[in-house]
Amino acid sequence: MDKLSYAWGLAMGQQLRGMGVNDLDVESYASAVKSVMDGTEPEMKPEEAQKLINEYLQKLQGEMEARAREVGSKFLAENKLKEGVKETASGLQYVVEKEGTGAKPGPEDEVTVHYTGKLLDGTVFDSSVSRGEPATFPLNRVIPGWTEGVQLMSEGAKYTFFIPSDLAYGPQGVPNAIPPHSTLIFEVELIKVNNK
Repeated sequence: MDKLSYAWGLAMGQQLRGMGVNDLDVESYASAVKSVMDGTEPEMKPEEAQKLINEYLQKLQGEMEARAREVGSKFLAENKLKEGVKETASGLQYVVEKEGTGAKPGPEDEVTVHYTGKLLDGTVFDSSVSRGEPATFPLNRVIPGWTEGVQLMSEGAKYTFFIPSDLAYGPQGVPNAIPPHSTLIFEVELIKVNNK
């Protein structure tokens, strides 16, 4: 039972850390768990406890989102000063790794591409290259940064895009893959422009 109890504590601790909870009064936490397990009267009503937790998590989420926006803005401000980086009116930044010579897609064309998507810390969250199979999709069904950026390319081109959060997944992010307000980096090779 000692080991199982420790395992429960470990699991709950990891879950809390995963939610961004980095400080906790462990004695108060243990006291609350004990009162529930013993069936004694808790020091706080469950509704009050839930309200406190919700308010704390909302505050934590707001702080994490503000940090992500700040990190993204700082990265883009420094990145646009680097040699070879171009920026469009929308704030999309890109580097031409290799120009293509084929057709250019329109906003509703379907394209076949190879790509790797990364967070600013280098974490790869999606890659057709890793899967070993190019992806095909219509440009009007992807994030705005892709719709705009891929239209700059010709078949055979390879670009690196630096996509601000508001041209990517914004405040919702992608659960378990892309945190809210993330600035993204995509390495894209335009293989083929298909018919509309």
